Amino acid sequence: MGAQLPGIVLTLNAGSSSLKYALFGPLQNKTGRIARGETEGVSGNYDAMLGDVLAWTEQHLGGAALTAVGHRIVHGGDFIQPLLLNNATVAALAALAPLAPLHQPHNLAAVTALAKLRPGLPQVGCFDTAFHHSMDDTARRFGLPRALEASDIRRYGFHGLSYEYIAGRLREIAPAQAGGRIIVAHLGSGASLCALKDGRSVDTTMSFTPLDGLVMATRCGALDPGVLLYLMQARGMDAAELQDLLYAKSGLLGVSGISGDMRQLLASRDVKAAEAIELFVYRAAREIGALSASLGGLDGVVFTGGIGENSADVRAAIVARMGWLGLTLDAAANGTGAIRISADSSRVWAWAIPTDEEAVIARHTLALAG
Repeated sequence: MGAQLPGIVLTLNAGSSSLKYALFGPLQNKTGRIARGETEGVSGNYDAMLGDVLAWTEQHLGGAALTAVGHRIVHGGDFIQPLLLNNATVAALAALAPLAPLHQPHNLAAVTALAKLRPGLPQVGCFDTAFHHSMDDTARRFGLPRALEASDIRRYGFHGLSYEYIAGRLREIAPAQAGGRIIVAHLGSGASLCALKDGRSVDTTMSFTPLDGLVMATRCGALDPGVLLYLMQARGMDAAELQDLLYAKSGLLGVSGISGDMRQLLASRDVKAAEAIELFVYRAAREIGALSASLGGLDGVVFTGGIGENSADVRAAIVARMGWLGLTLDAAANGTGAIRISADSSRVWAWAIPTDEEAVIARHTLALAG
């Protein structure tokens, strides 16, 4: 690379325990990943951490200038497109922190720290919620008084950057099927499903916060709100205790008592580990059925995310519950890392496709500030 290359962008995904970063620029007439890295054990000192990341960036620029930085921001509220970040937009996004307490404060702390380190460098926010703004009002509405809906209490959906990537990737590898009725299963430590019709979100399992929907690593997923009332009234739990319970002590970890890591549970012989996996599979299959109703049928399923991409056993267990929908797995393909994993005779297609949220962030950042 030389200094003449334009459009070099850095992407940042600041989480509660790690900072992931990647550098993108022109490679062979298209935007490609130049390098990537990750820092574990995030302690909140983003000034020092991002100073190290900027030094790492300089090592990979080869004399070219950094054009902009793109951030994954989990909750975008009413923002439906990526946008340049400034004091006003950051303040608006900070007000959404109670809706994504594990993610939003860290996402924005990285923005603030970078603004101090490089005040003239454009920063772009890319939102996990934006992709789901194509859902209609019925799919976004809770059964609550309209005054609450007017104050922005509604279903937003998350993992949108991943779903946006998968929708585009599906058009590349299976264009004849990509416009159909597709359910994407983003299964990782955070897990959700999205129903796509013609590549657009029509329904999803996460809603007002990333707590809803599927059982996750340490989050319970969909829960009768009466449980929360009971825990408050009969057990005396306050908001902080409930937040810790729902975000950090439930899900696979809570049910198994062993771990929230699916890999450890699959390797365990403890019956509680098996029960946690079975609950994860059951809830995923049940919600696939529900989203099939939202779509009016089902043409294909895509598995992605850390578990969805890498665990043939979990994919097989979910598909085993989907025979009534017409999905039959090709066991050999599923076990060998193939992209298409459905049998030739299957009426419903199935794929296992790695996601790439960083590439989506880079593309939007280049379009807006490149």
